[in-house]
Amino acid sequence: MKERVLIVTKFYYRRGGDCIYALNLEQMLRQQGHEVAVFAMDYPENNGSEWSAYWPSEISFSGGAGQKLAALKRTLGTGDVKTCFDRILKDFKPDIVHLNNIHSYISPVVGRMARQAGAKVVWTLHDYKLLCPAYSCLREGQPCELCFHSKWPVVRTKCMKGSMAASVIAFIEARHWNRRKLESVTDAFVCPSGFMAEKMASGGFNKNRLKTLCNFIAPEMAERYRKIDNTTPQERDYYCYVGRLSEEKGIATLLKAASELPYKFKVAGDGPLGDELRRKFGACSNIEFLGMLSSEDVKTLLYGARFSVMPSECYENNPLGVIESFCAGTPVVGASIGGIPELINQSRGMTFRSGDAADLAKAINKAWATDYDRAEIQRGALIEFSPEKYYQRLISEIYR
Repeated sequence: MKERVLIVTKFYYRRGGDCIYALNLEQMLRQQGHEVAVFAMDYPENNGSEWSAYWPSEISFSGGAGQKLAALKRTLGTGDVKTCFDRILKDFKPDIVHLNNIHSYISPVVGRMARQAGAKVVWTLHDYKLLCPAYSCLREGQPCELCFHSKWPVVRTKCMKGSMAASVIAFIEARHWNRRKLESVTDAFVCPSGFMAEKMASGGFNKNRLKTLCNFIAPEMAERYRKIDNTTPQERDYYCYVGRLSEEKGIATLLKAASELPYKFKVAGDGPLGDELRRKFGACSNIEFLGMLSSEDVKTLLYGARFSVMPSECYENNPLGVIESFCAGTPVVGASIGGIPELINQSRGMTFRSGDAADLAKAINKAWATDYDRAEIQRGALIEFSPEKYYQRLISEIYR
Protein backbone atom coordinates (compact mmCIF):
# COMPACT_ATOMS: atom_id res chain seq x y z
CA MET A 1 0.00 0.00 0.00
CA LYS A 2 1.48 3.36 -1.02
CA GLU A 3 1.83 6.13 1.52
CA ARG A 4 -0.83 8.81 1.92
CA VAL A 5 0.99 12.14 1.66
CA LEU A 6 -0.12 15.53 2.96
CA ILE A 7 1.84 18.36 1.29
CA VAL A 8 2.08 21.62 3.24
CA THR A 9 3.05 24.86 1.48
CA LYS A 10 2.44 28.58 2.04
CA PHE A 11 0.79 29.27 -1.32
CA TYR A 12 -0.85 26.95 -3.83
CA TYR A 13 0.05 28.54 -7.17
CA ARG A 14 3.22 29.11 -9.22
CA ARG A 15 4.46 31.96 -7.04
CA GLY A 16 8.12 30.93 -6.84
CA GLY A 17 10.43 27.94 -6.91
CA ASP A 18 9.16 26.56 -3.59
CA CYS A 19 5.53 26.65 -4.72
CA ILE A 20 6.39 25.16 -8.12
CA TYR A 21 8.17 22.31 -6.35
CA ALA A 22 5.12 21.63 -4.16
CA LEU A 23 2.81 21.56 -7.20
CA ASN A 24 5.22 19.29 -9.08
CA LEU A 25 5.55 17.01 -6.05
CA GLU A 26 1.78 16.66 -5.81
CA GLN A 27 1.48 15.79 -9.50
CA MET A 28 4.36 13.31 -9.37
CA LEU A 29 3.04 11.50 -6.29
CA ARG A 30 -0.47 11.23 -7.76
CA GLN A 31 0.94 9.78 -10.98
CA GLN A 32 2.79 7.19 -8.89
CA GLY A 33 -0.46 6.07 -7.24
CA HIS A 34 -0.31 7.93 -3.92
CA GLU A 35 -3.29 9.59 -2.30
CA VAL A 36 -2.31 13.24 -1.83
CA ALA A 37 -3.84 16.14 0.10
CA VAL A 38 -2.66 19.75 0.23
CA PHE A 39 -2.64 22.27 3.08
CA ALA A 40 -1.90 25.94 2.29
CA MET A 41 -2.91 29.42 3.39
CA ASP A 42 -6.14 30.67 1.84
CA TYR A 43 -5.11 33.20 -0.80
CA PRO A 44 -6.95 34.79 -3.77
CA GLU A 45 -4.42 33.61 -6.39
CA ASN A 46 -4.33 29.97 -5.27
CA ASN A 47 -5.22 27.23 -7.71
CA GLY A 48 -8.45 25.41 -7.06
CA SER A 49 -8.23 22.39 -4.75
CA GLU A 50 -10.61 19.87 -3.24
CA TRP A 51 -8.83 20.53 0.07
CA SER A 52 -9.24 24.33 0.19
CA ALA A 53 -12.07 24.15 2.74
CA TYR A 54 -9.45 23.10 5.30
CA TRP A 55 -7.06 25.99 4.69
CA PRO A 56 -6.46 28.73 7.32
CA SER A 57 -7.29 32.36 6.64
CA GLU A 58 -4.96 34.76 4.86
CA ILE A 59 -2.68 36.92 7.00
CA SER A 60 -0.54 39.92 6.03
CA PHE A 61 2.62 41.42 7.48
CA SER A 62 2.19 44.72 5.65
CA GLY A 63 -0.91 46.09 7.36
CA GLY A 64 -1.50 47.99 10.58
CA ALA A 65 -0.91 46.93 14.17
CA GLY A 66 -3.90 44.59 14.19
CA GLN A 67 -2.71 42.71 11.11
CA LYS A 68 0.85 42.49 12.43
CA LEU A 69 -0.45 41.06 15.72
CA ALA A 70 -2.46 38.45 13.81
CA ALA A 71 0.61 37.63 11.75
CA LEU A 72 2.72 37.23 14.90
CA LYS A 73 0.15 34.86 16.38
CA ARG A 74 0.25 32.80 13.19
CA THR A 75 4.04 32.51 13.30
CA LEU A 76 3.79 31.20 16.86
CA GLY A 77 1.22 28.62 15.79
CA THR A 78 -1.96 29.90 17.45
CA GLY A 79 -5.42 30.54 16.06
CA ASP A 80 -7.16 28.92 13.11
CA VAL A 81 -4.05 27.26 11.67
CA LYS A 82 -4.20 24.68 14.48
CA THR A 83 -7.91 23.97 14.18
CA CYS A 84 -7.72 23.76 10.38
CA PHE A 85 -4.72 21.44 10.40
CA ASP A 86 -6.26 19.25 13.08
CA ARG A 87 -9.31 18.73 10.85
CA ILE A 88 -7.30 17.70 7.79
CA LEU A 89 -5.14 15.37 9.88
CA LYS A 90 -8.21 13.62 11.25
CA ASP A 91 -10.03 13.42 7.91
CA PHE A 92 -7.11 12.51 5.62
CA LYS A 93 -4.99 10.47 8.07
CA PRO A 94 -1.62 10.92 6.28
CA ASP A 95 1.30 8.55 6.61
CA ILE A 96 3.70 11.30 5.49
CA VAL A 97 3.42 15.04 6.07
CA HIS A 98 5.75 16.75 3.60
CA LEU A 99 6.49 20.34 4.63
CA ASN A 100 7.83 23.01 2.30
CA ASN A 101 8.11 26.74 3.02
CA ILE A 102 5.77 27.06 6.00
CA HIS A 103 7.25 29.71 8.27
CA SER A 104 5.24 32.85 8.99
CA TYR A 105 2.18 32.14 6.85
CA ILE A 106 1.52 28.58 8.09
CA SER A 107 3.82 27.88 11.12
CA PRO A 108 5.97 24.89 12.13
CA VAL A 109 3.26 23.98 14.63
CA VAL A 110 1.88 21.74 11.87
CA GLY A 111 5.01 19.60 12.07
CA ARG A 112 4.52 19.07 15.78
CA MET A 113 0.85 18.22 15.27
CA ALA A 114 1.71 15.78 12.48
CA ARG A 115 4.26 14.00 14.64
CA GLN A 116 1.74 13.77 17.51
CA ALA A 117 -0.75 12.23 15.08
CA GLY A 118 1.77 9.50 14.21
CA ALA A 119 2.81 10.74 10.75
CA LYS A 120 6.37 10.85 9.49
CA VAL A 121 7.48 14.46 8.94
CA VAL A 122 9.67 15.37 5.95
CA TRP A 123 10.71 18.97 5.32
CA THR A 124 12.11 20.15 1.96
CA LEU A 125 14.16 23.32 2.46
CA HIS A 126 13.87 25.90 -0.31
CA ASP A 127 15.68 28.75 1.45
CA TYR A 128 17.76 29.39 4.57
CA LYS A 129 14.95 30.43 6.94
CA LEU A 130 15.92 27.84 9.57
CA LEU A 131 19.35 29.50 9.77
CA CYS A 132 18.57 33.11 8.80
CA PRO A 133 15.39 34.77 10.16
CA ALA A 134 15.35 36.97 7.03
CA TYR A 135 15.54 33.91 4.71
CA SER A 136 18.28 35.05 2.35
CA CYS A 137 21.61 35.03 4.23
CA LEU A 138 22.17 38.50 2.74
CA ARG A 139 23.11 41.77 4.44
CA GLU A 140 23.75 44.93 2.45
CA GLY A 141 23.98 42.85 -0.71
CA GLN A 142 26.61 40.48 0.65
CA PRO A 143 26.36 36.90 1.98
CA CYS A 144 25.89 36.91 5.76
CA GLU A 145 25.90 34.15 8.39
CA LEU A 146 25.57 36.27 11.55
CA CYS A 147 22.35 34.55 12.64
CA PHE A 148 23.47 30.95 12.23
CA HIS A 149 24.01 30.57 15.99
CA SER A 150 22.39 33.68 17.51
CA LYS A 151 19.25 35.26 16.06
CA TRP A 152 19.68 38.69 17.65
CA PRO A 153 21.57 40.25 14.68
CA VAL A 154 18.35 40.26 12.62
CA VAL A 155 17.02 42.92 15.01
CA ARG A 156 20.29 44.81 15.31
CA THR A 157 20.68 45.09 11.54
CA LYS A 158 16.93 45.26 10.67
CA CYS A 159 17.55 42.66 7.97
CA MET A 160 13.92 41.69 7.55
CA LYS A 161 12.67 44.07 4.84
CA GLY A 162 14.63 46.92 6.47
CA SER A 163 11.86 47.12 9.07
CA MET A 164 12.36 47.02 12.84
CA ALA A 165 8.83 45.64 13.37
CA ALA A 166 9.28 42.88 10.77
CA SER A 167 12.74 42.08 12.14
CA VAL A 168 11.43 41.78 15.69
CA ILE A 169 8.68 39.41 14.52
CA ALA A 170 11.29 37.35 12.64
CA PHE A 171 13.45 37.24 15.78
CA ILE A 172 10.56 36.12 18.00
CA GLU A 173 9.62 33.46 15.47
CA ALA A 174 13.19 32.16 15.20
CA ARG A 175 13.64 32.01 18.97
CA HIS A 176 10.29 30.29 19.44
CA TRP A 177 10.86 27.72 16.68
CA ASN A 178 14.48 27.05 17.52
CA ARG A 179 16.65 24.24 16.15
CA ARG A 180 15.91 21.94 19.08
CA LYS A 181 12.14 22.18 18.57
CA LEU A 182 12.35 21.80 14.79
CA GLU A 183 14.58 18.73 14.98
CA SER A 184 12.30 17.14 17.56
CA VAL A 185 9.37 17.06 15.10
CA THR A 186 11.18 16.45 11.79
CA ASP A 187 12.39 13.04 10.64
CA ALA A 188 14.31 14.34 7.62
CA PHE A 189 15.30 17.74 6.23
CA VAL A 190 15.62 17.47 2.44
CA CYS A 191 18.39 19.77 1.17
CA PRO A 192 18.29 20.27 -2.63
CA SER A 193 22.04 21.00 -2.69
CA GLY A 194 25.11 19.79 -0.88
CA PHE A 195 25.90 23.46 -0.17
CA MET A 196 22.67 23.85 1.78
CA ALA A 197 23.31 20.64 3.72
CA GLU A 198 26.75 21.94 4.69
CA LYS A 199 25.29 25.26 5.87
CA MET A 200 22.58 23.51 7.89
CA ALA A 201 25.25 21.35 9.56
CA SER A 202 27.39 24.42 10.29
CA GLY A 203 24.32 25.96 11.93
CA GLY A 204 24.15 23.02 14.34
CA PHE A 205 21.58 20.75 12.67
CA ASN A 206 22.08 17.01 13.03
CA LYS A 207 23.89 15.72 9.93
CA ASN A 208 22.04 12.41 10.16
CA ARG A 209 18.74 14.18 9.45
CA LEU A 210 20.03 16.15 6.46
CA LYS A 211 19.31 14.40 3.14
CA THR A 212 20.66 15.89 -0.08
CA LEU A 213 18.26 15.41 -2.99
CA CYS A 214 18.49 17.62 -6.07
CA ASN A 215 15.31 19.16 -7.50
CA PHE A 216 13.46 17.68 -10.48
CA ILE A 217 11.38 19.01 -13.35
CA ALA A 218 7.62 18.61 -13.59
CA PRO A 219 6.43 15.40 -15.28
CA GLU A 220 4.70 17.28 -18.12
CA MET A 221 7.73 19.53 -18.65
CA ALA A 222 9.97 16.47 -18.85
CA GLU A 223 7.78 15.19 -21.67
CA ARG A 224 7.93 18.53 -23.48
CA TYR A 225 11.71 18.71 -23.21
CA ARG A 226 12.06 15.14 -24.48
CA LYS A 227 10.42 16.26 -27.73
CA ILE A 228 13.13 18.88 -28.37
CA ASP A 229 15.51 17.89 -31.15
CA ASN A 230 19.05 19.05 -30.43
CA THR A 231 20.62 16.86 -33.13
CA THR A 232 19.77 19.28 -35.94
CA PRO A 233 22.00 22.38 -36.12
CA GLN A 234 20.16 25.64 -35.37
CA GLU A 235 21.24 29.26 -35.65
CA ARG A 236 21.25 30.60 -32.10
CA ASP A 237 21.95 34.32 -32.13
CA TYR A 238 21.18 35.28 -28.51
CA TYR A 239 21.75 34.28 -24.90
CA CYS A 240 19.18 34.71 -22.15
CA TYR A 241 18.24 35.11 -18.49
CA VAL A 242 15.09 33.61 -16.98
CA GLY A 243 14.18 34.61 -13.45
CA ARG A 244 13.25 37.25 -10.94
CA LEU A 245 14.46 40.80 -11.53
CA SER A 246 15.76 41.45 -8.03
CA GLU A 247 19.03 42.48 -6.44
CA GLU A 248 20.01 39.10 -5.00
CA LYS A 249 19.63 37.41 -8.41
CA GLY A 250 22.50 39.47 -9.84
CA ILE A 251 20.49 40.69 -12.82
CA ALA A 252 21.86 44.25 -12.52
CA THR A 253 25.42 42.92 -12.76
CA LEU A 254 24.45 40.78 -15.75
CA LEU A 255 22.83 43.70 -17.57
CA LYS A 256 25.90 45.87 -16.94
CA ALA A 257 28.06 43.20 -18.58
CA ALA A 258 25.56 42.59 -21.41
CA SER A 259 25.33 46.30 -22.26
CA GLU A 260 29.07 46.36 -23.00
CA LEU A 261 29.05 43.24 -25.20
CA PRO A 262 27.95 42.91 -28.85
CA TYR A 263 25.71 39.84 -28.45
CA LYS A 264 21.92 39.86 -28.40
CA PHE A 265 20.55 39.29 -24.87
CA LYS A 266 16.96 38.42 -23.89
CA VAL A 267 15.58 38.86 -20.36
CA ALA A 268 12.50 36.92 -19.23
CA GLY A 269 10.83 37.66 -15.90
CA ASP A 270 9.91 40.58 -13.68
CA GLY A 271 10.39 41.75 -10.12
CA PRO A 272 11.12 44.72 -7.85
CA LEU A 273 13.95 46.00 -10.06
CA GLY A 274 11.95 45.61 -13.27
CA ASP A 275 11.02 49.23 -13.91
CA GLU A 276 14.43 50.57 -12.89
CA LEU A 277 16.32 48.12 -15.11
CA ARG A 278 14.07 48.74 -18.10
CA ARG A 279 14.65 52.49 -17.75
CA LYS A 280 18.39 52.05 -17.50
CA PHE A 281 18.98 49.37 -20.14
CA GLY A 282 15.84 49.41 -22.27
CA ALA A 283 17.46 51.65 -24.88
CA CYS A 284 20.36 49.22 -25.48
CA SER A 285 19.87 47.85 -28.98
CA ASN A 286 21.15 44.37 -28.05
CA ILE A 287 18.97 43.92 -24.92
CA GLU A 288 15.33 42.83 -25.03
CA PHE A 289 13.01 42.63 -22.01
CA LEU A 290 10.34 39.97 -22.56
CA GLY A 291 8.44 40.21 -19.27
CA MET A 292 6.80 37.18 -17.70
CA LEU A 293 6.57 34.12 -19.95
CA SER A 294 4.53 30.93 -19.79
CA SER A 295 6.35 27.67 -19.11
CA GLU A 296 5.99 26.75 -22.78
CA ASP A 297 7.47 30.08 -23.88
CA VAL A 298 10.35 29.64 -21.42
CA LYS A 299 11.08 26.25 -22.97
CA THR A 300 11.13 27.81 -26.45
CA LEU A 301 13.34 30.68 -25.27
CA LEU A 302 15.87 28.33 -23.64
CA TYR A 303 15.98 26.02 -26.65
CA GLY A 304 16.71 28.90 -29.03
CA ALA A 305 19.42 30.42 -26.84
CA ARG A 306 23.12 29.90 -27.30
CA PHE A 307 23.33 29.63 -23.49
CA SER A 308 21.54 30.96 -20.42
CA VAL A 309 23.02 32.86 -17.47
CA MET A 310 22.41 32.36 -13.73
CA PRO A 311 24.15 35.41 -12.18
CA SER A 312 23.02 35.05 -8.55
CA GLU A 313 24.67 37.03 -5.76
CA CYS A 314 23.06 35.11 -2.92
CA TYR A 315 23.37 31.57 -1.56
CA GLU A 316 21.33 30.11 -4.41
CA ASN A 317 20.09 26.65 -3.44
CA ASN A 318 19.32 24.42 -6.42
CA PRO A 319 17.86 26.71 -9.10
CA LEU A 320 15.25 25.24 -11.43
CA GLY A 321 16.40 27.75 -14.06
CA VAL A 322 19.69 25.89 -14.44
CA ILE A 323 18.00 22.50 -14.50
CA GLU A 324 15.44 23.50 -17.13
CA SER A 325 18.15 25.05 -19.29
CA PHE A 326 20.06 21.77 -19.31
CA CYS A 327 16.88 19.85 -20.11
CA ALA A 328 16.49 22.07 -23.17
CA GLY A 329 20.06 21.18 -24.15
CA THR A 330 21.25 24.71 -23.38
CA PRO A 331 24.51 25.27 -21.46
CA VAL A 332 24.65 27.66 -18.50
CA VAL A 333 27.04 30.38 -17.39
CA GLY A 334 26.56 30.42 -13.63
CA ALA A 335 27.83 32.38 -10.66
CA SER A 336 30.18 30.44 -8.41
CA ILE A 337 28.01 30.74 -5.31
CA GLY A 338 25.67 28.52 -3.32
CA GLY A 339 24.60 25.31 -5.03
CA ILE A 340 25.11 26.56 -8.60
CA PRO A 341 28.64 25.13 -9.10
CA GLU A 342 27.35 21.66 -8.13
CA LEU A 343 25.23 21.64 -11.28
CA ILE A 344 27.74 22.96 -13.82
CA ASN A 345 30.70 21.14 -15.32
CA GLN A 346 32.90 21.82 -18.36
CA SER A 347 30.67 19.87 -20.72
CA ARG A 348 27.57 21.95 -19.97
CA GLY A 349 28.75 25.42 -19.04
CA MET A 350 31.13 27.45 -16.91
CA THR A 351 31.19 29.55 -13.76
CA PHE A 352 32.38 33.06 -12.89
CA ARG A 353 32.98 35.08 -9.72
CA SER A 354 29.63 36.15 -8.31
CA GLY A 355 29.05 39.90 -8.49
CA ASP A 356 32.04 40.49 -10.79
CA ALA A 357 30.76 42.05 -14.04
CA ALA A 358 34.18 41.87 -15.71
CA ASP A 359 34.61 38.17 -14.96
CA LEU A 360 31.03 37.56 -16.10
CA ALA A 361 31.75 39.33 -19.41
CA LYS A 362 34.79 37.09 -19.93
CA ALA A 363 32.66 33.99 -19.28
CA ILE A 364 30.00 35.18 -21.73
CA ASN A 365 32.63 35.75 -24.42
CA LYS A 366 34.11 32.32 -23.81
CA ALA A 367 30.70 30.57 -23.75
CA TRP A 368 29.71 32.30 -27.01
CA ALA A 369 32.80 30.85 -28.70
CA THR A 370 32.41 27.33 -27.23
CA ASP A 371 30.77 24.55 -29.22
CA TYR A 372 28.78 22.50 -26.70
CA ASP A 373 27.23 19.10 -27.36
CA ARG A 374 23.65 20.18 -26.79
CA ALA A 375 22.18 16.74 -27.48
CA GLU A 376 24.41 15.23 -24.80
CA ILE A 377 23.56 18.01 -22.32
CA GLN A 378 19.88 17.34 -22.85
CA ARG A 379 20.18 13.56 -22.69
CA GLY A 380 22.09 13.61 -19.42
CA ALA A 381 19.82 16.21 -17.80
CA LEU A 382 16.60 14.40 -18.66
CA ILE A 383 17.94 11.40 -16.78
CA GLU A 384 19.58 13.25 -13.89
CA PHE A 385 16.62 15.55 -13.13
CA SER A 386 13.77 13.26 -14.10
CA PRO A 387 10.74 12.91 -11.81
CA GLU A 388 11.18 9.13 -12.00
CA LYS A 389 14.70 9.26 -10.54
CA TYR A 390 13.62 11.77 -7.90
CA TYR A 391 10.68 9.61 -6.88
CA GLN A 392 12.82 6.50 -6.50
CA ARG A 393 15.23 8.28 -4.16
CA LEU A 394 12.43 10.05 -2.26
CA ILE A 395 10.71 6.75 -1.51
CA SER A 396 13.77 4.63 -0.77
CA GLU A 397 15.87 7.16 1.17
CA ILE A 398 13.37 9.49 2.84
CA TYR A 399 9.76 8.29 2.97
CA ARG A 400 10.66 4.75 4.12
